[in-house]
Amino acid sequence: MRPLLLSFVFSSLAFSDTPILPGIGASMKQMIAQNEVAGVVTVVANKNGMLHLEANGMADIGKQQPMSVDAMVWIASMTKPITGAAILMLQDEGKLNIADPVAKYLPEFAALKTPSGKPANLTITQILTHTSGLGEANGPKAQEAQTLADLVPIWLATPMQFEPSTQWKYCQSGINAAARIVEVISGISFDEFLQKRLFDPLGMTNTTFYLSDAQWAKVATGYAKNKETGKLEVAPPRREFGKRGLPPQGNGGLYSCAKDYTRFCQMLLNEGTFDGNRLLSPEAVKVLSSVHTGDLPCGFFQQEAFGNHGKNYGWGIGTCVLKEPHEGLADMLSPGTFGHGGAWGTQAWIDPKKEIIYLLIVQRANFPNSDASPVREAFQKAAAKALR
Repeated sequence: MRPLLLSFVFSSLAFSDTPILPGIGASMKQMIAQNEVAGVVTVVANKNGMLHLEANGMADIGKQQPMSVDAMVWIASMTKPITGAAILMLQDEGKLNIADPVAKYLPEFAALKTPSGKPANLTITQILTHTSGLGEANGPKAQEAQTLADLVPIWLATPMQFEPSTQWKYCQSGINAAARIVEVISGISFDEFLQKRLFDPLGMTNTTFYLSDAQWAKVATGYAKNKETGKLEVAPPRREFGKRGLPPQGNGGLYSCAKDYTRFCQMLLNEGTFDGNRLLSPEAVKVLSSVHTGDLPCGFFQQEAFGNHGKNYGWGIGTCVLKEPHEGLADMLSPGTFGHGGAWGTQAWIDPKKEIIYLLIVQRANFPNSDASPVREAFQKAAAKALR
């Protein structure tokens, strides 16, 4: 859709506090009726504001609490682009370069060896693009960690998975290592850095690693679909996230809401500015959203069940990048669309060519593939049809 037409659509809706595009709500109600999700918040936005903001279904089925556009949710891996943005803020200031070795900032990494016995020499780019081969932090010691620094020796005690840059494999420890680098360079904790440098300037008042009692009361309940009965059952919150005394994990520790995360996406769509304030340089946004993984197959569509679309995707700095659209939920997106999904079905995608943001807020714990969920496909198809 042309930017001029988008501006017209926005102007026609600008006087409404909650603009709604036709067809999206109906498609989401169908997903709710099929027990795919209990409740959902959908957002379509451009550089100037929201074209669509709507809530459907229930935040809590048992309490019969309707879903609200202000509901807070665990956004899980939608934290990763925020971690990437933090790293690139430091690059803008000349305090690091993503080509730098990780060991320059985390000296413990200097002794890390690859499976073949060679020095790993991991770079910041590799840990943020899931091409590092770094081992994960699992087990009781990881659960006892209170800071990101506590996790470093656990990552390094785990054998590397493959030679760096030879394959793409989703790696939580790499993203958390990047968050730890932010702490080392800035001299403050990762959560403090994000609060001061991103959340406060963007007005993201309900985005946090550590929820207050009032915020917990706004959190939508998570559900898993029973494979035998087809009914939704309560999924308890993940115990490693959300409470003080836990590390501020850059891989997936944040809770947020639709309005907050839209502001972050608008900043990126505006090449680093929001409400007249510059947070990232245009060059940094380009680095964040460009492919750094060459021809490696990437992402969560590589299996036959999801279309064997690994070649259609590459990885940016904490972001997934669509190189070539494919049938289904990507056929309305332009090449260069970038974003990320979360474990419980949340999705945020920015199409710079069409100047459109698609944001989906749900809390479904056991999608076979949250990026390929029927809810995401129904939402994006309905949104694209409404915009046409």
